[in-house]
Amino acid sequence: MKNGLARWLTDIWYKDHFIGLWLLPFSMIFSDIVRFRKFLYSQGILKSYTLPVPVIVVGNITVGGTGKTPLIIYLAEFLKNSGFNPGIISRGYGGRAESWPQRVNSDSDPKKIGDEALLIAKQTHCPMAVGPSRVNAANMLLAQTDCNVILSDDGLQHYALRRDIEIAVIDGERRFGNNYMLPAGPLREPIERLQHVDFKIVNGEKQEDSELSMQLVGDTLVNLMTGEQKSLEAFKGMNCHAIAGIGNPKRFFNTLKTAGLNCICHSYPDHYQFRHTEIVYADNKPVLMTEKDAVKCTTFAGLQHWYLPVKAVPESHFSDQLLNLLKRTS
Repeated sequence: MKNGLARWLTDIWYKDHFIGLWLLPFSMIFSDIVRFRKFLYSQGILKSYTLPVPVIVVGNITVGGTGKTPLIIYLAEFLKNSGFNPGIISRGYGGRAESWPQRVNSDSDPKKIGDEALLIAKQTHCPMAVGPSRVNAANMLLAQTDCNVILSDDGLQHYALRRDIEIAVIDGERRFGNNYMLPAGPLREPIERLQHVDFKIVNGEKQEDSELSMQLVGDTLVNLMTGEQKSLEAFKGMNCHAIAGIGNPKRFFNTLKTAGLNCICHSYPDHYQFRHTEIVYADNKPVLMTEKDAVKCTTFAGLQHWYLPVKAVPESHFSDQLLNLLKRTS
């Protein structure tokens, strides 16, 4: 049922704009709530906390995946190479820990801390904490580690934590859908919100001079069971299954199609918790998935299961601009 509802809403937001018109009254209510909440923070009625180290927030103004996780991983590596000790905080969406915040390690249980958090921890090896309160998660890192800059994953609307740098990630294919606020459209905040961020990173081709483009690159599949690596080219013309429980499954499926693979595609809601029976097919054809999904399937995967790691590659001058801005705020 959840899968069907997600698909229905996605169709309204990105395809059938007419149906979205019927939901506009609810969007107006949601918009008023969003603006009023931000007003309360601006007036100090709702408390915002300032950390003793710079905070870089990476987020978006739309529901669904835009490529934030690969960008967070890129930023963590870039900051380490630039002499910083980054710590990473996140909501831990999908995690079911009994208490918060939680430290995240490369061997953490994704059912407790969330799939994206585990992926980030495995890739970056940076100190990381998750929880509904980004402030509490950040304070845990500051108390337990020597991090001197905080990366906040998906925290653009978490105004309880003050930030020094804001990076908004935009889906270059879907952009902002029908430009309506929830539930009529995919917007969490009005599009004007982007006028106040420091960087607008487009996952794909940019459309405005104020935007910077970012590409997700990856051409090597990794076997979940053995770690064996094979190029996408080796699977060209092969009949496969492709599964994706991410914000925009179509992007992953298109990558495989462009590489020449013939895939039967199976899409699931974002952060979906897969079961063994859902990734095993009677025909025993290769099953391909994203790395975000793979961290949840490792314990019950077989030889037919492969994942595709991708890396974020922003425009070259983005890193210099970010570093200069960070040094001014430190």
